[in-house]
Amino acid sequence: MRMPGAAPATPAAGRPTDAERVRAVLAAAHSMTVVTGGLSSEVRHLDGGDPMGRLHLHPAGPGGDREPRPSIRLEFTDIAPTPVRDRVRARVTITGRLLTPYTDEGADSTCMEFGRAVLETAEGRSHIGLEELDAACPDPLASYESGMLTHLVDDHAELVTLLLRLVRPLPAEPVVRVLPLAMDRYGITLRLELARGHRDVRLPFPSPLDDVEQSGVQIQALFSAARRRSHRNSLPA
Repeated sequence: MRMPGAAPATPAAGRPTDAERVRAVLAAAHSMTVVTGGLSSEVRHLDGGDPMGRLHLHPAGPGGDREPRPSIRLEFTDIAPTPVRDRVRARVTITGRLLTPYTDEGADSTCMEFGRAVLETAEGRSHIGLEELDAACPDPLASYESGMLTHLVDDHAELVTLLLRLVRPLPAEPVVRVLPLAMDRYGITLRLELARGHRDVRLPFPSPLDDVEQSGVQIQALFSAARRRSHRNSLPA
């Protein structure tokens, strides 16, 4: 997939763009479903490597006298690594047509004429073009996020609760449990589980990360800011 380090689109309010989210889902994927020729197959053990290493996306050619080519659909599901309610964070679907034969054995790369990419989240559905994907900056935390969040929950649960002090305003009803839902170069997203339903809250880093090595300083900055605040909530902090 052609994804050079071009300048990314400007994110809104310290959030990744839709194209950046798609890039992050692909970079962290451990499996995908491939549908082509009327058959569906599950490709596992991607090991967090970009599956586009074997599936190269190309712009659609001009219409007219192109020969018919078999369609292909790639499906990815982004699952939260922590035990939150409703663990599916996003679904990504990439469709197109095969330019070279596809095999799930992994021996050869496959070229694919790009059709469209669709991102589905709790906020809705969006369509992303190939130029947007090419220009999106890869998230430096994408391949590390799962381990970082599970470490935070398993070994530093009290610090997760501490971050509640940065949430303004708190939900009107008591917070039953708080867990980290996601982390990207722009900040951490907490899931506040309530007696009925849940609420997701983003806590932005002081500045976006350019490298995973910067994550420790930025996370500690959030903890320090939380310690300087105090408020009453339903969980001890």
